Amino acid sequence: MAEAKAQKAAGTAAGTGTNRREFLASFPFVTAAWVAMTGALAGVGAATLRFLYPNVLYEPPQQFKIGLPTDFQVGEVSTAFKDRFGVWVVRNDEGFYALITVCTHLGCTPNWLATENKFKCPCHGSGFYSSGINFEGPAPRPLERAAIALADDGQIQVDKSQKYLFEQGGWDDPSSFLPFTA
Repeated sequence: MAEAKAQKAAGTAAGTGTNRREFLASFPFVTAAWVAMTGALAGVGAATLRFLYPNVLYEPPQQFKIGLPTDFQVGEVSTAFKDRFGVWVVRNDEGFYALITVCTHLGCTPNWLATENKFKCPCHGSGFYSSGINFEGPAPRPLERAAIALADDGQIQVDKSQKYLFEQGGWDDPSSFLPFTA
């Protein structure tokens, strides 16, 4: 047994044999495997750390002020609040109302087409008059209105947490419409 160890040591020293460390290091796939395993463990560690942090969802405020009544023209639909708050503000001869920018068919966001004087949903073609009443396409009911009131500082305040549906008589509610007083 001592002779075998001596022969092996002599062979390694002479360069004719290889030991286990040299054998494994001589193959590039072993190095690639170690790199892949290290990368996988790093990925699992990063995913675990990400899991520990909460997901934060930004939602715009449900109550907001949109300006003074004199800032709006009679007969026009204001699209200034569509992207930020999700409402259109309409002023007619009697006053103001706020329509929520969600199509009642499948929840897409219609566009205001001023040249055609209507809201048109790009998803399935539903059309709504400026009053919010549906007249074409698959939308089963009119657009919803949000509560609208005059705040203490004289600005118009919209509250999207209160919704009024036409088919339930909600548009007759005084909170769904702000009369204009000059």
